[in-house]
Amino acid sequence: MSTQEADGVGAGDLGRDSWDAVVVGAGTAGCYAAATIADAGYDVVIIERKSPEEAGHIACGDALKGADTFPDAIPKSQLEPAFTNTGVDHGRFEIPQEDTVLEIPVPGELAVVDRWTYGRKVIEGAADAGATFHYDTVVQDVRQTDDGTVTGVDAIRKGTPRTYDAEIVVDGAGALSILQDKADLADSTFDTNVTYSQFCSAYREIVHVDEPVEWSDALVFKPTERAAGYLWYFPRTETEINAGLGFQMTEEPMHLVDDLKRDLRNRAEFQGARVEDKLGAAIPTRRPYDSAVHPGFVAVGDAAGHVNPTTGGGIAGAAYAGTYAAEQAIEAMEQGTIDEEVLWRYNERVMDHFGARYAALDVYNILSTAVDIDELMGLLAAMPGEQIAEALYSGSANLGWGLKIKALLKARGHYGTVWNLYKTKQRADELLTHYEDYPSSPAGFDAWQAERDRLMESVYETTGADPKY
Repeated sequence: MSTQEADGVGAGDLGRDSWDAVVVGAGTAGCYAAATIADAGYDVVIIERKSPEEAGHIACGDALKGADTFPDAIPKSQLEPAFTNTGVDHGRFEIPQEDTVLEIPVPGELAVVDRWTYGRKVIEGAADAGATFHYDTVVQDVRQTDDGTVTGVDAIRKGTPRTYDAEIVVDGAGALSILQDKADLADSTFDTNVTYSQFCSAYREIVHVDEPVEWSDALVFKPTERAAGYLWYFPRTETEINAGLGFQMTEEPMHLVDDLKRDLRNRAEFQGARVEDKLGAAIPTRRPYDSAVHPGFVAVGDAAGHVNPTTGGGIAGAAYAGTYAAEQAIEAMEQGTIDEEVLWRYNERVMDHFGARYAALDVYNILSTAVDIDELMGLLAAMPGEQIAEALYSGSANLGWGLKIKALLKARGHYGTVWNLYKTKQRADELLTHYEDYPSSPAGFDAWQAERDRLMESVYETTGADPKY
């Protein structure tokens, strides 16, 4: 085994403390960023707090959407061994309150993966591109100049203090990143409006059953007794299921492990099941950061809120965010400046690709915190699956008069909620339009943000929800 494979450090690198780029976190976003930078010929190190054996082991629902169009920095062919179920083509929404099951089409390619194998494959891809890995390394602080420019990080590596200097630092450290706690970002556009209430706490287990489940071609969702919680059952194979539970942190904590086990016990297909690989996580279920750039510093993936706030899906967004950030970092290094003006194009590309859509989807997440669970389930049962799919993935849905009449006829007493959804959809469309006009430079940021905040006031007024930001 080579030094790189055994220790995560290439020969001759043991005393090195100066790099072109430092990436914190060996997740999807960090690995795609590092692979892109390394492929361009720059020296990049990924700092990872886990050991070489544990790196890539992350709590996740294992559902992967859009892998057919992943960035090329890590070839899709390198990831395919992690794809365990490519026959999934729809969602199955169980609504016990209405004694019904909705079949929801999912647009685009969909697969369920072995997340640990996938994590190892993206690490392998970044290493193949030339990135160096320093495992067992925990960031302690962020290094900055007097004017606030980030110039590296201080860390503890295998018990020894170590300094990493770099032209640019990429924060792929995940939800509620320690880098953002340590860095002074007040004098830039970087979004510091982040609180625990904007996240989802989740827990999942890998469950093995003896007989194939009948829904092996579907992602199964089920609401808990409270609107803020949801269960999922994602089939890695016909007999290996990723079973999980999450809740929005705006609400009183749920007993995740006990509540999940209770539901497992009540499902016939899980009788006698064997459980392994138990993990918990925090997931950002909020709009993407308004800006994820600061002089010498960019945030990517979960560390920048790049997650679909209605489904919790974040793998594809993280891959693209890492790539876009890296490409902009390369341009900044080539120009010899790493200020916000040069890095700004990264923000634009994120908003153009998926950020605007995720911001609109966040409106429906906000609505869910203000609607009674029975009302919400009655509404979902009244809507065709195609419109639910649009709302979950595109940020908008076609709610013409024909649909509203059909929904009203089926809703049976939930008329107020149907009307509320229709008005909320208008607010989401307004917000989507505004995000599609994201400013092309920091100079237009304050005015854009002020108008967005005005639109959010209308969202809260329409939904009756407490302000989220």
